[in-house]
Amino acid sequence: MARKVIITCAITGSIHTPSMSPHLPVTPDDIAREAIAAAEAGASILHLHARYAEDGRPAFDPSVYRQFLPRIHAATDAVINLTTGGAVNMTLDERLAGALDISAEMASCNMGSLNFGIFPVLDKLKEFKYSWEKDFIESTRRAIFRNTFADIEEVFERLGDAHGTRFEFECYDVGHLYNLKHFVDRGLVKGPIFLQFVLGILGGIGADPENLVHMKRIADKLFGDNYQWSVLGAGKHQMPLITQAALMGGNVRVGLEDSLMIGPGKLATSNAQQVELIRDVLTRLGLEIATPAEAREMLGLKGRDKTRLDAISQ
Repeated sequence: MARKVIITCAITGSIHTPSMSPHLPVTPDDIAREAIAAAEAGASILHLHARYAEDGRPAFDPSVYRQFLPRIHAATDAVINLTTGGAVNMTLDERLAGALDISAEMASCNMGSLNFGIFPVLDKLKEFKYSWEKDFIESTRRAIFRNTFADIEEVFERLGDAHGTRFEFECYDVGHLYNLKHFVDRGLVKGPIFLQFVLGILGGIGADPENLVHMKRIADKLFGDNYQWSVLGAGKHQMPLITQAALMGGNVRVGLEDSLMIGPGKLATSNAQQVELIRDVLTRLGLEIATPAEAREMLGLKGRDKTRLDAISQ
């Protein structure tokens, strides 16, 4: 039987700004439409952030999430995976607000603090659609993306223990794998574990093929066969690295949060366009695309009916 591959699509994120691409989803309508189309194209997990419609700033208010999550929930069976990373200037309470509000089936969990720099883009981007963008990008030169041990414990307690939410563990470097092993050893994390190797962020591990091999080797050493894994390749590294991941037995992540491009020098016009491209690659490699139901089984999720989205949708 062909191996099943989970496609995650990260629809908008909080790092790219509207001036970087006219195709970046910003409004609730944009995010809902893009997420539904990505699911229809083959994504079984939708990783979601919120933005303020008026200017595209990252948002955390549950009322903003409620403008698009029920629509996505009603239109597709895809797993809704909410961020707990938010943006670097948000408090932990703010970062958890959306996932707590809906009792999320799945959420991201960042496994360590790091410098998260996007400021080099200012060497190329000189004109801005909104006044907040330049200062936001420049602030990443001196900001720390905080994820202390106490922060992570709080995420586990308030979201994992209280709501049965399972996590996409985002690991930006090898040390983050050891941080996760620490929590496994303490009994705070149980399998099946879903690792997301994040390569190519300035401040994290570089987007080199040998680094992906190394991350996988260390994960095998720490977690044996009790985990699923996927790869996020930032920017131009997206498609080459996730294709390598698929060949190595992993799952894949695409989306305009991770890369605004569909090829060298060519902006992606939608999230679905990236899903369609990697789906074609996977199919040509003889792999099958996991359905949402299959992804839920592979990752041990509680199910969409155990969230609050049905009640919110009414």
